[in-house]
Amino acid sequence: MARQELPKKAAKDDVLQREQLPAWFTAVRRISNPVIATYLQALLLTGARREELGTLTWANLDLQWSSMTIRDKVEGERTIPLTPYVADLLAALPRRNAWVFSSPAAESGRLQEPRIAHNRALTAAGLPDLSLHGLRRSFGTLSEWVEMPTGVVAQIMGHKPSATAEKHYRRRPLDLLRQWHGKLEAWILAEAGIAQPAAAQATRLRVVAEQPARLTAAQ
Repeated sequence: MARQELPKKAAKDDVLQREQLPAWFTAVRRISNPVIATYLQALLLTGARREELGTLTWANLDLQWSSMTIRDKVEGERTIPLTPYVADLLAALPRRNAWVFSSPAAESGRLQEPRIAHNRALTAAGLPDLSLHGLRRSFGTLSEWVEMPTGVVAQIMGHKPSATAEKHYRRRPLDLLRQWHGKLEAWILAEAGIAQPAAAQATRLRVVAEQPARLTAAQ
């Protein structure tokens, strides 16, 4: 049964369009499992690969610099901004173990299969098939609406630099990435009709910094 509910093999050009943002966010935010709902929104808003985000731990969050360090397919790991809305979503998640996207039902302790819930949300919203990688692709596509520099997009998404200057001479500071990343997140939320959180709300995550150590000691 679960097999039948997995999405069909999506085309390599599947992407969420600007006019589809309100329907997509409405349907995804209605998913009963808050971990899956948050994970899907974070995929779109960070442009990360599925496993890069899925293996995020509470220890990977740096609240002093509003950043998160995730696994990187090319470099091993990369640090990207922790934007206000994503920070707010993460703050509301249950802290069951070291994984941010935890799952008590999974042997690994972390979320394994969000596609079924996403597929149902797409159907409920009347939207066409959209793969999890399509959410990553959507980040890159939607970034053009705010004229985000391609080099900034590539560094946030973890794309391998192609030009010589990008490979050897340009490594943008986190503050510059945050300026553009925050602008894109704000634009996406405005298009989706979602109120943007106050930056101060992200400070609720500060309690998380000590959480993994306590959990490890308890286990």
